[in-house]
Amino acid sequence: MKKMVLSASVLFIFASTVFANDGAGKKLFQEYCWGCHHETAMAFGPSFESIANKRTPQEVMAQIADPDNTYKSLGYKTNSMPAFNDLNSSELKALTDYIYKFKDKK
Repeated sequence: MKKMVLSASVLFIFASTVFANDGAGKKLFQEYCWGCHHETAMAFGPSFESIANKRTPQEVMAQIADPDNTYKSLGYKTNSMPAFNDLNSSELKALTDYIYKFKDKK
């Protein structure tokens, strides 16, 4: 019985964390990214679907935090993305996780 309660508690905490991060990532997208990016359609910038299918999570985080120093290594000729260096590490991870929700399922 104790094992079942412990297992249920761990599952609840895990699920709560996943859903909390998803909500945080979506909120950050709406606040910072929506003007130039959309989830699945090309806008001024590439879609999250395109980004998630081309880039590693580390590349995505680097481009968000410091695009002036990463755009060339990612194959871009110019940089029009502003730096979002005011995001803390948990916000950056939540936003990256949200972007990766749109990666093709293969």
